[in-house]
Amino acid sequence: MKVVEEFPHAVEMREHVEIPMPDGCRLAARIWLPKTAMQRPVPAILEYIPYRKRDMTRLRDSIMHPYLAGHGYACVRVDLRGSGESGGVLKDQYRQRELDDGVAVIRWLAEQPWCDGNVGMMGISWGGFNALQVATLAPPQLKAVVSACSTDDLYLDNMHYMGGCLLTDNLSEATTMFSVNTCPPDPALVGEHWRDMWFQRLRHSGLWLDIWLRHQHRDGYWEHGSVSQHYGAIRCPVMLVGGWTDGYTNAIFRLLEHLKVPRQGLIGPWGHKYPHQGVPGPAIGFLQETLRWWDHWLKGMDTGIMDEPMLRAWMQDSVPPTTRYLERPGRWVGERRWPAPDIREVSYPLDSGRILVGNESPRSREEMVEIQSPLSVGLFAGKWCSYTSAPDLPHDQREEDGGALVLESAPLDREVEILGAPSVQLELSCNQPVAMVAARLSDVAPDGKATRVTYGLFNLTHRNGHTEPEPLTPGKRYRIWVSMNYIGQNFPAGHRLRLSLSTSYWALAWPPPKPVRLSVFPAGSRLILPERDPRPEDEEIRFEPPEGARPMDVQFIEAPNHNWLVHRDLALDESVLEVIKDDGLRYIEEIDMEVANRTWNWYSYRDDDFMSLKGETRTERIFRRGNWSVRTTTRTLLTADTNNFYIHAELDAWEGDNRVFAENWHRQIPRDHL
Repeated sequence: MKVVEEFPHAVEMREHVEIPMPDGCRLAARIWLPKTAMQRPVPAILEYIPYRKRDMTRLRDSIMHPYLAGHGYACVRVDLRGSGESGGVLKDQYRQRELDDGVAVIRWLAEQPWCDGNVGMMGISWGGFNALQVATLAPPQLKAVVSACSTDDLYLDNMHYMGGCLLTDNLSEATTMFSVNTCPPDPALVGEHWRDMWFQRLRHSGLWLDIWLRHQHRDGYWEHGSVSQHYGAIRCPVMLVGGWTDGYTNAIFRLLEHLKVPRQGLIGPWGHKYPHQGVPGPAIGFLQETLRWWDHWLKGMDTGIMDEPMLRAWMQDSVPPTTRYLERPGRWVGERRWPAPDIREVSYPLDSGRILVGNESPRSREEMVEIQSPLSVGLFAGKWCSYTSAPDLPHDQREEDGGALVLESAPLDREVEILGAPSVQLELSCNQPVAMVAARLSDVAPDGKATRVTYGLFNLTHRNGHTEPEPLTPGKRYRIWVSMNYIGQNFPAGHRLRLSLSTSYWALAWPPPKPVRLSVFPAGSRLILPERDPRPEDEEIRFEPPEGARPMDVQFIEAPNHNWLVHRDLALDESVLEVIKDDGLRYIEEIDMEVANRTWNWYSYRDDDFMSLKGETRTERIFRRGNWSVRTTTRTLLTADTNNFYIHAELDAWEGDNRVFAENWHRQIPRDHL
């Protein structure tokens, strides 16, 4: 990334500004703005998240916000109520208090003497979520939004559930917030009452995993904050940003289809990152692209941004399978509207063990084929949402396919490109009232290596909708659809299409209560691909190279460690997936603070025992400056039997060597068609 040293405007930074809320609570902000803004007010751009402006996002913020401020904007990073140096307690995601606070912040920004009254809102992940959610409240000062790696539907596409199946990311995200909510404010900013604020958080933030597991199908809890419930309430222009290895990209296509305001979609090969730091590459000049957006909608300048296609997406070339890519070869393609009229759904019939392509006829049309997957299917599935800092992408699918029902095409006689959501129609029956199916589409090279292109999960009790699950009748035939994640992918001539079906996908998703035997009837089943022909106008899509402001200096006292490990104890017949996310111990000279953030995850099972499944997470947070030293640890254990989930959680906090707080939780939550 190119580091920009000189900008059109000199920038000043205000380290800690308190924004009053109507109820008296004060939210903490860090602000960058042109030095001349008091004389010549500028538009404001708000990013509103719980991840601690003081330290946790400081490095990322130093690249982005001074850059935008240097081009004539007031950039404002606000910590949610109950996080960072903000007052109050954060008790859950996307509740009405959070959204009302966001509206109050926007109103306050527009009233400041350095703001011209126009406000934009941008964010990635949580900040992308609440940017859309606040937009539905239509504050008049909010003129445009940039939402990256977010969703329009908190149940359909979020890290809690997928296709009605429980994701293990539900546990890992709850663990993240369990840890974040234990962090103290910085005494250097809030003074002597820092300890009172800290203990209020420790005592009252709660165990969010308990909340999320009590809502196992779509209900009012998930509908609140889901902008899919009222697309028409969004009245300002929206730019939607995502990546093919991120978990939230499906929402971009729904929002492009259903929003009625000016909108754009931008999808690269990236994981859960802003595109100027996008991995897998190529990263792009995303900050320049957002400037074109902000200049158009907040300053009324003609930047040409709205002449671009509604959707610009990276069409990925075929690559060998591996768990981490620095670059994904491919090219940019564009669609003037979505759904795109020139993308056609092509149906491929299924035969026993085969996907029929061209003029192929079925050889046998067996009445049915069966699969009962071992729990090992999914150990190499990677993460639901890739954060790109570890080897968290799916590996060669041949090992996974040993426990799956595999249907494969003959070598393709032509190149096939898809852009959209592949799906599979299945006629099936099963031997249990609660069951799931995982469907994977892979690109098989001539040497046999299989790269997963996309996948989908579906809880078969949700076949009539996610609101009221219904048990299956064992032995009864059903016709169901499994939608896979949207993708842009090229399959070269000579490669094969592979569809793999399994009855579990651990440790990406929690399996059903009992082993399931699935009977699939190929004659009533088919694979549907959204095929797209290359077009000359695709070659006109270009982006500038990435650039940003100079990142702050960080010194590592202890090096980071990010890894995924699979352990197999053949004597005990036990397998463990270990995920390490250790950001190291860092010294931030600007604030004279040492900071550590460490998380460990273990997902295990023994033999084919569905009662042995276990998810365990641990975290450690450290904050130190001089004689001030705080450390917090959490541990969460999730298990289940045929009827219930069980949570055991622990929270401990230390000042120096003294443990000053400890609490344990034990919860039993009934399984609801899951």
